[in-house]
Amino acid sequence: MKKLIPAYIRVLVIFFAVFGAMEYFIDSGNQPAFIKYPMVSLFLFVFLFLLIAIEITVNAVDTITYQLLTDEQKAKLGETNAISYKESQWFKNLMKALTKSEPIENEGQLLLDHDYDGIKELDNNLPPWWVYLFYACIVFAVVYLVRFEVMGGDNQEMELKKEMAQAKVEVAEYMKNAPDLMDEKTVTLLTSPADLAAGKAIFMTNCVACHRADAGGQIGPNLTDDHWILGGGIKNVFHTITNGGRDGKGMIAWSKNGLKPKDIQHVASYVLSLHGSNPVNPKAPDGDIWVDPSAAKTPATPDAKKDVAPVKK
Repeated sequence: MKKLIPAYIRVLVIFFAVFGAMEYFIDSGNQPAFIKYPMVSLFLFVFLFLLIAIEITVNAVDTITYQLLTDEQKAKLGETNAISYKESQWFKNLMKALTKSEPIENEGQLLLDHDYDGIKELDNNLPPWWVYLFYACIVFAVVYLVRFEVMGGDNQEMELKKEMAQAKVEVAEYMKNAPDLMDEKTVTLLTSPADLAAGKAIFMTNCVACHRADAGGQIGPNLTDDHWILGGGIKNVFHTITNGGRDGKGMIAWSKNGLKPKDIQHVASYVLSLHGSNPVNPKAPDGDIWVDPSAAKTPATPDAKKDVAPVKK
């Protein structure tokens, strides 16, 4: 059988098609899959070897089969192989189905009565592929008209606005659950014993030199009373630990000295849990009494005021 595509081209096309599919479907990050996963390289090598082996085997079978043919069969096969694919019957049938063209012998029956300086026109039918494409465009136009003009579907600008709004929601949700992307706007107060224990460990390692082990204050302020220099509450304390204290004095920016956002959340929550712990010989209050703005908006009854503890530091 006559092969229209050489063997080496078939091997390369099939190999790189499989190679591209594996690179597309295998999640390998920034590295190519065949580098990150050695098994992929091994598979590709074995696959290429098999392709070459198959081509060699098929070629050997064709050679043996040809040798078994009679002289008449060989001559007929040679004539068949000498025919161009454009002259083959299957190609002619395909082109006729696609174009519905008339044989050149019938052009006399298709001539129109138009003559432009000796140029005549044939009344050929439009190619079926063109006609079907035209019908498809009409169907698409009707569906588009009904969808967007009658039913009020979202146009591209509206789709973009909705996708941008959804993206902002997803980013905000991701920021809440991504420890290393947390900031003072998304941080929340931790209260579980495990989280407070983690915060205590960080506090004992980094903070006791200035605030003492009981947080009563030494170089730094007392962290157990109601007074705050830069504001209380989890968001303010998180911001202060992250960015440091006042310019020229006060605490360093711990975000630049080894603490990640999740670590800062832990230690800030632990510091706030020490409010009212009454350490021995505490340092005199620094700053102003801080009141939680959200708590101040809710009026409390006289009985409730007795049970409300001062705002944590």
